[in-house]
Parts: sequence; structure tokens; C-alpha cells
Amino acid sequence: MWGMRFAMSGQGVRPKLRIVGVVILAAWIGFAALFGLLKPIKNGCTMTYMYPTYIPISVTDDATTGRYGLYLYHEGWRKIDFKEHLNKLSGVPVLFIPGNAGSYKQVRSVAAESDRAYQGGPFERTFYQEASLFRGEGADTESVEYDLPSQYSNRLDWFAVDLEGEHSAMDGRILEEHTEYVVYAIHRILDQYKESHDTREREGAAASSNLPRNVILVGHSMGGFVARAAAVHPRLRKLAVQTILTLSSPHQSPPLALQPSLGHYFARVNREWKKGYEVQTSPGGSYVSDPLLSGVVVVSIAGGYNDYQVRSKLESLDGIVPSSHGFMISSTSMKNVWLSMEHQAILWCNQLVVQVSHTLLSLVDSTTSQPFSDTQKRLWVLTRMLQSALSQSFNGMIPMKLSHEVPMLASKGSGSQMSTCALDWRDDALDRDLYIQTSTVTILAMDGRRRWLDIELLGSNGKNHFIFVTNLAPCSGVRLHLWPEKEKSNSNLPVCERVLEVTSKMVLIPAGPAPKQSEPGSQTEQAPPSAVLRLEPEDMHGFRFLTISVAPREAVSGKPPVAVSMAVGQFFNPEEGAMEVSSQSMLLSAYWTKDIFLKEYHPLAYNLSFAISLGLLPITLSLKPAGCGIKTFGLLDGDTGDLDKDKLCKLRCFPPVALAWDSASGLHVFPNLYSETIVIDSSPALWSSQSSEKATVMLLVDPHCSYTASIHVSAPAMFSRFVLLYGPQIVGFAFVVILFTLMRQANQWDHKLSVPPLLSAVEDNLEMPSPFLLLAAFPLLISLFFSFLMAQPIPPLTSFTVVSLICYLLANAFISVLIIVSKFVFQASALIHTTVKSRCQALGRNYSLAFLHWFSILASSFVCLKQAIRILKLNTTVVMTLIAVSLVSFVHPALGLFVLLASHALSCHNSMCCIMMASRRKEPVDQKNEAERKTRHTSTRQEHLSVDLSEKSFVETQADIFNHRHGLLIIHLLAALMFVPSLAAWFQRIGTGQSFPWFADSALCIGVIFHGILNSRPESSILRSFPSLLGHQLRPHHMYLLAGYYCFFSGLELAPYKVFYAIAALGYISLTLKISQVNNNDLRFRTKSRIHRN
Repeated sequence: MWGMRFAMSGQGVRPKLRIVGVVILAAWIGFAALFGLLKPIKNGCTMTYMYPTYIPISVTDDATTGRYGLYLYHEGWRKIDFKEHLNKLSGVPVLFIPGNAGSYKQVRSVAAESDRAYQGGPFERTFYQEASLFRGEGADTESVEYDLPSQYSNRLDWFAVDLEGEHSAMDGRILEEHTEYVVYAIHRILDQYKESHDTREREGAAASSNLPRNVILVGHSMGGFVARAAAVHPRLRKLAVQTILTLSSPHQSPPLALQPSLGHYFARVNREWKKGYEVQTSPGGSYVSDPLLSGVVVVSIAGGYNDYQVRSKLESLDGIVPSSHGFMISSTSMKNVWLSMEHQAILWCNQLVVQVSHTLLSLVDSTTSQPFSDTQKRLWVLTRMLQSALSQSFNGMIPMKLSHEVPMLASKGSGSQMSTCALDWRDDALDRDLYIQTSTVTILAMDGRRRWLDIELLGSNGKNHFIFVTNLAPCSGVRLHLWPEKEKSNSNLPVCERVLEVTSKMVLIPAGPAPKQSEPGSQTEQAPPSAVLRLEPEDMHGFRFLTISVAPREAVSGKPPVAVSMAVGQFFNPEEGAMEVSSQSMLLSAYWTKDIFLKEYHPLAYNLSFAISLGLLPITLSLKPAGCGIKTFGLLDGDTGDLDKDKLCKLRCFPPVALAWDSASGLHVFPNLYSETIVIDSSPALWSSQSSEKATVMLLVDPHCSYTASIHVSAPAMFSRFVLLYGPQIVGFAFVVILFTLMRQANQWDHKLSVPPLLSAVEDNLEMPSPFLLLAAFPLLISLFFSFLMAQPIPPLTSFTVVSLICYLLANAFISVLIIVSKFVFQASALIHTTVKSRCQALGRNYSLAFLHWFSILASSFVCLKQAIRILKLNTTVVMTLIAVSLVSFVHPALGLFVLLASHALSCHNSMCCIMMASRRKEPVDQKNEAERKTRHTSTRQEHLSVDLSEKSFVETQADIFNHRHGLLIIHLLAALMFVPSLAAWFQRIGTGQSFPWFADSALCIGVIFHGILNSRPESSILRSFPSLLGHQLRPHHMYLLAGYYCFFSGLELAPYKVFYAIAALGYISLTLKISQVNNNDLRFRTKSRIHRN
């Protein structure tokens, strides 16, 4: 049974300590991530309801494909005549493009809300007052003139393309075909408006509006990228697309960057967009024309941290669209939305689709009834309608700087220089003034009073910053002014020139549900704050007083008043409210909760600085009221009745609010924060990451209450975020691990040693310090040096290194599990095969062989079959190569790779069967050779390398073949799995007119096939015939090392599809060497020195 022992233990089936460690680590992370991903998500979205009707648009014969369709949406329950409805088309055309496996019917939510918004009219004017204050970073808003709409001038006509629910995220060819059809649909929509206009003219009906010259594109998921691809398509009419709005759409790279053609198509489209914003010049450098995309505006709306399918980093427009022509905004920082939502929920979330509907309707010019032609005006409207006035460049909540000049609204008609509010209060509307003597001011009712705060007095002792939170409506409920002196002054200047109103600088934040009250005074808790204002010392420079004016409550008969009217302001020192949470504390908090006690009369604003980004280590932050100063107001313990401390504190203090910010996804607001998992959709620790390792969270907490704050890292949220963010990196590193394993095998063979088992090679590569540091840490240093050399931003060193090494270890664990499972399958199949074969042989000896003899005579009568079998036996490799290459070139690349896998699997199965059969026959072992091996092991290293291994046993030779082919099987299995999503999309399209695979995919997969065929045996690997370079022989293990490093960099780029470049390069190098060897009749490498002695 020596051979069996060699098969089971000598080949390294029993993993060692390092393998066990990485597998346990991977299992721990995997199960925790699965638990976090399967946990139900509370998105807070409201459902949208509609009465949909889909009107088909006739398709002409020149359509690019007959598979797809085009529909016009109509909202209403009444039955309509389709032809008559089409003849009345006169609105603004909007084309909806569904995403991966999406349906054209997904347009119904936003289309229905658009119809309601058109009929109901714009938002209240207070919305535009707050929204219009924000200046986009790239937009020239100073020169924009805009009339606040009293009603929308034209409706939106929503069209949708039916793309048959195809999986465009899985195949580049499908994505390209979708783009071509969208271009056709745009032209067809514009032609339909022309046809409708001509029909109305023939019937004598007056044209109600101008003909549209362009179509607004709205795309979800991959549909957003298709919209951008259509905008730069060479067959698109000029100026046919001017505005693009995308919902949860990847722009930087595919979410599943597995197929090379998919990555190539993304890169090609993004290159065209970068060129599209460049000024056209002649070869001599003279000006020719404006940029081709100078009139195109793009807005990308991200779903935030709850969108598991597309991360916010992929939805960014950085490097593609300049800030002067577009921006990305997360739904968590969108005005009137403030929610993170799942990938599909962004289509029906009522808060978001209402905002999008009003935004698109606001783009319509009242004079032309079509979208504004001016690019900056469209960008300004989109910015004003979507982005909150809370600065998108939030950094510890630094507000916009106030100008001491009177702030002006960006709209016409705001000529008043006394106030930025639409309504005006008379001085006699305020009952009497109050003079505040403390640094903290609290307002618990709409009492109609004005409170004076002495900036010089209250802002002393370093408390020179002011913050104000309230649930009162700005302008209509509360107003704030800066005064250089008291109202009664000897100055002859009018009030309007002495006072600066800063009410409009208040920014709205999302408020949780207000407490219910059935009758006046029956509230049980404070209402959450809905607006915040922060003033810096330079904002208040030159002013002596700050006044807070509260409007009187209007009595409404039969209705209870507002639940609780609240406002709290405070002069504070930012350093007193600054807290830092170290990386050690964050990591330890996963097991031991970190508690922080906030005493009464603490700062209203706390800045919590976390050493590790909350996008990598999400925390669960809990705030429990510990006291609320009840005794301070002279109440005895018995006077509180049956109310417990928590209820009293909720009645006394407003609910805490947390504001977190990330450079990629913007602002995240968490209202009513008593216990919440704080996570931001950042992408730290990436090679291309420009964000800081640190994360800042601002807490707005009532200074009258004391709190016990507990912080601990949420393990399920942490691991689920890790898998989502760094999954592509782990996939790329999996190829790195197997290439380094093949490198070790080739190195052992070059030193005339046996080919080590895969698991042993993986474990040896994990050995510290030499192999592990060379294979894992050294590429990281090269990547950092390359970033420095190319003047690119350096990623955060600590998190980048730690996360990359963890991804490398997880890739080792994945490959180890794959090796163990595949080896077990081969051993089980070989055991079954050899058992059945031995039984059949026994039956053949006990019974007559007449039946088998008769069958062989019958089979030999078919001469053609006999010849075909003979040719197949003599040219198995050639036939298999032709089949695989044909499938890759004309059908699908995955099918050709499966043929290569079948060849590897058959070879491994035969070798394992030979090992087991030899062990069953108890093949005699030459004791003399065994003694010589033991003697050689005790000799010097030089003598060991000079051993003539021509006497290797049959079992050892088959073990070498098995280990070598097993390594090729694993790497080519990973390559085939990369094409499985594309294959699934290909099967979906069977029978609908298939097209040939992309040339890039076919060429790369053919190179992979040549790598597997020309290096199928260790003794005849064609890579060993590589010529010398500079006097040094380039051996196969050198090539595998370089290929592994390249794949390492591809994994760091989150572009695992680039690993095909390295493997295909090895294949084409092998093919070139093989052709050169045949032409030169070079037989040096047809060695037989490694053949077993039997």
C-alpha cells in the first residue's frame, strides 16, 4: 500500500497549520459577511402607486435589431386610443433605459409621479429658498438668472426601451447592442414628434409647442452607462442628447469586471467622454471648435451604502465628466430624500422619484416649453433641486463662508436687501425682547419673542463658534440676524444697512417622525431638529449681537398645535467637543464596548474622529439618556409622577442627530439616533483611493441632557462591507496564488526534483518571512512606488497594506479549498473507476469473453468509425485544440475553455487511476534504489541535485503528471468561471440571432488554450525553450512570477479581467516557441530522462 500512502499523504492532502489558519479566517469572514448581507434592510422608502398603460411605438425596417421594442408610458385608468394619443404628443421627451435584466415597465414609478407633479405644480417656495443657496463647485451660478416657477410649463413624455431583460452587466457584446438600439430609439422618438406635429398640421390643429431637438436620458444601473455610451456613439444625431440622469449606474468600471470585452467597452466609452470635453484643435494647435460634449450635463445618483450591487465609488464621475458639466450625489444627501436604498428600490422609492420628477420638470424653459439650451442653467437647476445647501464638501461640518455683503437669492425678483426671506415681519409683531445671559439658549415654544445674544460677552473664553438647531421652519417660524449694535442706536443709517439676516444660511436636515399628540400639551417627547446653522468667528466678525426671533403661534380652531416647538443655540469651543477614537479602540470594541459619558451642559456639537474609515469598520453608536437636569428646575423626585427617567429626558431634550461624510458618496445623516449602525459608502484602502483613512461624525446632542454613548464595531456589517468592496481584488489575487504555485512547481522541476502537490506549494508560499514577503509585500511596495512615480495620490498606507494582505490570505484560502475539493473528487472518481475495472476484469476471467469479442468484431466492421477512432487516438491533442479554438471563436469562449478543462480533468483522472491501480497490484519497489535515495539525502546539496532521476518509479512519474495538470486545471477553471456570467447571458439569447464573440475575448481565450495544451506535461513544457536574455536563461518559474505580479496589480486595480492578459501572453509565447522549435527541427526538449524506469 506504499503507492496509496503516497497518493494520500505524500501529495499533501492533509493541510498544515498555515493552510488551516487561512481557511479558518476565510470561513469566519465568509459566514459573518453572509449573515450581514442576508440581514433585512430598513430603507424607509414609501411605495409609489400608479395606473400604467404602455403604448407601443412602431419600429421601422431600418432598426438595428428586431428583438427590442419602444414604448410610451401613459398614466391613467381610462382606456385611450393609442393612435390618437400619439398624434397629440407635444411634451418633453424622456427616455428610460432599464439596467441588467431590467424591464421597460420599471419606468412606471417615476413616470406616474412626473404626471402628478405636473398637475400639482412646484414645491413650496421655502424649498427653493433653501436649495438655491448652494453653489455647485463647477457651475457658474453667479450669472444664472432663473424665475421661480409658479407652474410647470410642459409635461414629460416618458418613453422606455424594452431590452428583453437581457443581462447587460455580464457581456460586452450585449452592452454594445443595447447602445446601438438606444441610439435608434432616440432618433425614432424625435421622428415621432415630427410625425405627430405634421399630423396635427394636416388636421388643422395649431402646434402647441416647439418640436423637441433632444431627448433627456434616464438610465438605471447598466442603463445609465448605456445612456452615456449612446451620447458618444458615432451615429447619434448632433445635439440629440443634452441631459443624462443615471440611477445607481456604474461609470468607472463594471460591477463584475470579469469579462475582458466588458472592461474594454467601459474603458473605450470613458476615453471618448474624456476626449469629448477637450477643445477641438488643428494639428498646428489652433482652435477649431468647442468640445463635442460641451452641451451635455450628467448627474449620477447613487443609492448609498445599502446598494450592494453597485458601490458609490463606481458611480463617481471623477475623471470622466468635469465638475462644470456634472456631479454625483448620493441619495443619502439628496434634499427631501436622505435615505440609502437598495439597487432596485431606487426605482420605486417615492421620496426619490418625486424629487427626480420635480427636478426634470424644472429643466423646462417656459418660453420654449423644452429644456434649457444653456448648459450652465441646466446644471444650476439640477444642483439646486438635488443637492442640499449643507455643503457637499463637508469636513467636520464646516459651513459656507458668509459674506458681509447682503446675500442675494439667485432668482429674479429678490430685490429686498433687508431680508432673504419671502415674508416680512414687522417689529411690532414681536411682543417683547429677551436678553440671554448664558452661552446656551433654549426655545420651547413659539412665543413671538426676540432673543438678544451678546457675541462679545457670550463668545469669550474661546467659545467663539455658534451653532443653532431647531424644528421651526426657517423664515416662517424663526429668523436670525447679526447686529453691529443695538436696535436703538444714534446712527442715522437705516436698519437694512446695519443688519445682516442669516436665516437663509440655515440648512435643512432630515427629521424623524414627529411625536403624535391627540390634544394640546399631550406630547411625550421632543420633536427632532429639522434645520441647523453654524457660524464661525469670521462670519460674526464686525457684529456685536445675534438675535433669534420666533414667530407667534397661529391658533387654528379645532386642531392641536404643533407637537413641540424647539430651538437650541449655543456658543461653544470646538476643541471641547472633539473626541478621537484610535484604531486600537475601534478594533477592541468588536469584543469590548467603548463607553463615553457626556455630562450635562456639554457642547451641542461633538466631533468624533475615527482613526479607521467607517466604510471599512462600521460602528454601532448608541446614546442612552443618563440625566436631563430635572432637579435643576426645582422638581422633587415625587413630582415626576410615574414617569421614568427616559421618558422625562425624551420630553426635555431633542433626539440626537449624527452627520457623517465621505468624499465619494457625500453626506450621511442619521436622525433620531438612539441606537444606529453608522456606515458610510466609502472605498478606503484601495490603490486608487484618495480618501483619508479617518472618518468624522458630528453628533448634535441636547446640552441639557447627559448621555452614555457606547461604540462598538459591528462585525457582520464590517465583513459584508469587506466582501462587497474587495471581492474583485480577492478574485484577482486568486489567480496570483495559483500562478505563484505553478512557479514553485516549475522551480522544483528545474532543480530536478519532484513536482510538489498544489497544497504543499501554496503552504510553502505562505512561509514567513522570505516567500510571503517576496510574493505579497513586495508587489505592494512596487505599486506605491509606481503611484509616486506617476504623481498619483498615495493611498492610506496602513489600511491599504493590511487590507491587501488580508485579501491575499483569503485568496490563498479559496484556492486551498478548491484544491482540496477537486483532489477529493479525483480520488473518489479514481477509486470508483479502479474498483469497477477490477471487478470487470474478474468477471472476464470467470466468464466467457464471447460477448466482448463479438462486440469488437461488430465495431470493426464500421471502417469509417474505426478510422476516425484511430485518428482521434493518434492526434488527440490536435483534435481537442481545433474543437476548443472553434468554440471560442464562433460560439462562446467559455465552451472552448470547458473543452480544455475536460482534457485536464481526464489526464488527472488517468494519473490518479494509474497510481491506485499500481498500489492495488502492489508494484515492487527496487530496494536498491530506495537505499541509494536515502544515502543521497545525507550527502551534500550539490550531490542531491546531480542525481539521475531516470529511475523514478511509475507511481512517482504519474504523481508528477497529476500535480502538474492539477495546477493547470485550477488556473484554467478560474478562467472559465470568469466567463460563466457571460455564458448565462448567452444561453438567454439562444434562438434570437446570436452574434460572434468579441475578438478580444476570443483572442485571449485562445492564448489560454495554447498555454494549457503546449505545457500539459512537466517534461515537455515548451516554456523551457525560451532563449537567453542578456546571458541569463529565462526559466518558466520566472515567467510565472512575472505573470503573478501583473495579476497582483490587476487585483489592486479592481480589474480582475486583466489576468487574461498574463495567461494569454504565456500561451502565445508558448505557441511562438513551438513554431520556432518545429521550424528549426529542434528536438532538444523532447527529453526522456524523466520517464519512469518501467
